[in-house]
Amino acid sequence: SRSDQENPFIFKSNRFQTIYENENGHIRLLQRFDKRSKIFENLQNYRLLEYKSKPHTIFLPQFTDADFILVVLSGKAILTVLNSNDRNSFNLERGDTIKLPAGTIAYLANRDDNEDLRVLDLAIPVNRPGQLQSFLLSGTQNQPSFLSGFSKNILEAAFNTEYEEIEKVLLEEQEQKSQHRRSLRDKRQEITNEDVIVKVSREQIEELSKNAKSSSKKSVSSESEPFNLRSRNPIYSNKFGKFFEITPEKNPQLQDLDIFVNSVEIKEGSLLLPNYNSRAIVIVTVNEGKGDFELVGQRNENQQEQREENDEEEGQEEETTKQVQRYRARLSPGDVLVIPAGHPVAINASSDLNLIGFGINAKNNQRNFLAGEEDNVISQIQRPVKELAFPGSSREVDRLLTNQKQSHFANAQPLQIE
Repeated sequence: SRSDQENPFIFKSNRFQTIYENENGHIRLLQRFDKRSKIFENLQNYRLLEYKSKPHTIFLPQFTDADFILVVLSGKAILTVLNSNDRNSFNLERGDTIKLPAGTIAYLANRDDNEDLRVLDLAIPVNRPGQLQSFLLSGTQNQPSFLSGFSKNILEAAFNTEYEEIEKVLLEEQEQKSQHRRSLRDKRQEITNEDVIVKVSREQIEELSKNAKSSSKKSVSSESEPFNLRSRNPIYSNKFGKFFEITPEKNPQLQDLDIFVNSVEIKEGSLLLPNYNSRAIVIVTVNEGKGDFELVGQRNENQQEQREENDEEEGQEEETTKQVQRYRARLSPGDVLVIPAGHPVAINASSDLNLIGFGINAKNNQRNFLAGEEDNVISQIQRPVKELAFPGSSREVDRLLTNQKQSHFANAQPLQIE
């Protein structure tokens, strides 16, 4: 097993970089996947954002040049999404998921009195691979409103109003607010964007939630309404764990992005049995709990380039015999695990564990288990081939494969054989 440094599949929570932070909350962006290892080249256009805000705060209107799939990790929110001729507000809670198409102006309020709101966003930029830009409608000290980018002439003609008035009403006000705040805070925090997440009164929240719809617990999929990860039956479930998954086949919002979203709950002391995805590359975030994982790959998947200091002979060896290598690491809340297609993985929970996953290349993905009673691909091998493939006889192989009576999730403690 290797340290975090040499294990490219785990991104500890300290690999998130803070984009905004103030006393009301923060937004953090995970480092680019493809900067970590060449095996993630196909993830160069996917970014993970983590968003957190205090009770009774609102994330002010903005839009981004990226498609977002948003999942509520905890807390309660009101999300308002604007279109050019109407708007929709939604009450969101844990497990609610919605796609925000690129360029959608939206704002998000934490409507809870006590609990922080935590949201995870998978972003798929539309302009430059892996790079996203946000455009704020209300300017801050560090980032003016995008409206202020237009010339006076254009603004006067567009709003049919004197520039002074426009400046006073739409552009300048925020600036005076932030000057006051800036004098209150120390120089060290100069980089933070002050007015992106701001306080909001209970009356304002009530007004925002007037026509808000709740995510339909119905399993009818809609083009634009939120859906809850737990609104369908789990695809795998027993006393050791539950696995909920929404695929593009089941939800039109996920179709054009070709992504599935899942939520996996593994009970303390239990194991998600070894399995691999045929096509999907899965980006998994630890929402709650602790555990560890083992992922089977080949040697040197952690290197950006094959290192040249290998001796010549070993370099040649490398090409022909690929070494199997185990990569393992602890999982704690906020950590991100990336599972490439075709890489077997098993996950062990040392306390109740909740994982949220985004699967890239979801269409036609097949999840194959390597142990357990159901969906176990090894037990499909025909008898003569079992004889040839394994050291044991086919009868011994069959007997061994039927020892595990559970499917998908099982007890993580190896048997004490009497």
